[in-house]
Amino acid sequence: MAKLLLELLSEEIPARMQVRAAQDLERLLGQGLAAAGLPFAGTRALAGPRRVTVIVDGLPRVRADVEEEKRGPRVGAPDNAVRGFLKGAGLDSLDQAEKRATDKGEFWFAVIRKKGGPTDAVLPQIVIDAIRALPWPKSMKWGSGTFAWVRPLHSILALFDGKPLPGQLELGGTMPPLRFGNRTRGHRFLSAGEIMVEAVAGYSRQLRTARVIVDQAERQAVIRAKVETLCAQNGVALLADDALIEEVTGLVEWPVPMMGTIDAAFMDLPPEVLTTPMRAHQRYFATVKPDGSLADRFVVVANMITKDGGTEVIAGNERVLRARLADARFFWDQDRKVRLEDRLPALKDIVFHAKLGTQHERVARIVALAGEIVAHEKSGFFKGVAAAHVEQAARLCKADLVSGMVGEFPELQGTMGRYYARHEGLPGPVADAIAEHYAPQGPNDRCPTAPVSVAVSLADKLDMLTGFWAIGEKPTGSRDPFGLRRAALGVIRVIVENGLRLPLGWAMKADASDLIPFFADRLKVQVREQGVRHDLVDAVFALGGEDDLVRLLARVQALQAFIGSEDGKNLLVAYNRAANIVRAEEKKEKALREKIAGAVDAALLQAPEEKAVAAALQAADAKAGPALAGEDFTAAMTALAELRAPLDVFFDRVTVNADDPALRLNRLKLLNRIRATIDRVADFSKIEG
Repeated sequence: MAKLLLELLSEEIPARMQVRAAQDLERLLGQGLAAAGLPFAGTRALAGPRRVTVIVDGLPRVRADVEEEKRGPRVGAPDNAVRGFLKGAGLDSLDQAEKRATDKGEFWFAVIRKKGGPTDAVLPQIVIDAIRALPWPKSMKWGSGTFAWVRPLHSILALFDGKPLPGQLELGGTMPPLRFGNRTRGHRFLSAGEIMVEAVAGYSRQLRTARVIVDQAERQAVIRAKVETLCAQNGVALLADDALIEEVTGLVEWPVPMMGTIDAAFMDLPPEVLTTPMRAHQRYFATVKPDGSLADRFVVVANMITKDGGTEVIAGNERVLRARLADARFFWDQDRKVRLEDRLPALKDIVFHAKLGTQHERVARIVALAGEIVAHEKSGFFKGVAAAHVEQAARLCKADLVSGMVGEFPELQGTMGRYYARHEGLPGPVADAIAEHYAPQGPNDRCPTAPVSVAVSLADKLDMLTGFWAIGEKPTGSRDPFGLRRAALGVIRVIVENGLRLPLGWAMKADASDLIPFFADRLKVQVREQGVRHDLVDAVFALGGEDDLVRLLARVQALQAFIGSEDGKNLLVAYNRAANIVRAEEKKEKALREKIAGAVDAALLQAPEEKAVAAALQAADAKAGPALAGEDFTAAMTALAELRAPLDVFFDRVTVNADDPALRLNRLKLLNRIRATIDRVADFSKIEG
């Protein structure tokens, strides 16, 4: 068995694209190898600032002969279908195909035999196809070439079984082709000349000697360890920031952490004002003191070893940060001179969306909706909350958008509003709601819990959803430019985590009949990630009309716990025995569904077994009804499970399809009543097993 090494060396690749590109290249190569009938033991993808690499293990040096069958159109199909089949199978005529009888009729089949041969004879085209199919989010062309890639591509290292793979990638235009080879380059500044790779096993080691850590996981671990060590040596700790570590991993090939100092003149600024320019603009790591407060040190991870130990690099970064923080100081001082209330008229100049008006108009909608949320919620969550606080927080929640600080650092919207509100002496719940109404913005973001914050957060997100639904701007496929999926998940989390009894139907004032199903789809994803069986989720959602998320989730969770118990199994058996017969009869007679929808005629209950079932149904319904009303879904299902025993006896001794039409219809009504009663808990026809 042999190994394949493929490295694509280019100009700097955006950090956010590197890992995905390596994974895509790994996937495309695997698909190409499989299509060529080449088995392999495994693959490994590596990514970095200037290269994406895939290593394939366990490839055969010689391909075996393979035989593939391809089914074509039905015998007698139109000529167009036959011609398409012949072309796809590489046949000249139907004389080269076979007729075969199947359970669906007689079809044409082609038997395609592929002759084996040296693996390296087919690998070049597989590599070229994978390179060309790599789906970059953005790509470019360079020189006179027509080939598009994320950045100008410099070289292709393709090594199979220790030897350079023959082949070349055409760049188009007057550009010379990129020939495959066994050479690469190390660090742009810390190494010189080309590196000749003679074996896959030595690839990473040779690059390390040339100051490149090619494995992104190893590079990330090195960065974390070195930064934490440097912090410990200086009496501070790294402020946790996994996302920044991941991004920096994509910016450097040979990480060299260095520590700088924040000018003492800026340390009285709010911590977020200090860390945002460091993190978002300079990719610096913030540090904290032992007491958890922000320290006056920062860490920059350079991609360079310097002769002076980093003195000039640190000084340069300190100068850049000083200039950034001087701007922040100016905005901080100026912004506090203007009250949030006085900033509201300026929101008229900010268009939220051409069809949804300005931010000023949006704020008016949020104010109204926040008040309605407080009034509609039924659990008492908002009991005692000051309506004036809700109104004020909703009115001021977007005011900081026209502040200088947020204009310079948009990441601080909401956060600066809270600081300015506190500076003005506004009530604490109002200040907190201004900051927290954007939350949660992701699965790891903290959910607001304070009543005023909850009301404004829901109003903000529901206004977005109903507004964009009203103008037809709904998410499609992977496209969601306005973050509506995130908004819906935010609404779900705020409602569920705070136990709000807030029916969503009243909020859908626009023509948004499919907005509730959109929420349902988001909730399905959420509960499935928590390990809830998909069929149980479908069983509850199939009831329809449920827009109380807390009650809906309670029903799903109760069903999940109940269905695995003995009572749960009994209830499922009882349901299936009744429902299967009714469904079978409904298929035979289209009008039957309406006929059996009525009440059971007690006078037509003849056999003691059917009388026992009717009595058991009445008793179970008497228990289940109040339990459902009280949202004790487990008790309701336990009561209904008692139908199992009398139903078993009924099916053993009673013929449902009696000769007497009236008797048959009444017995089907009885079984339909059982199905309908159990379906009040969930649609048990959706439950597997």
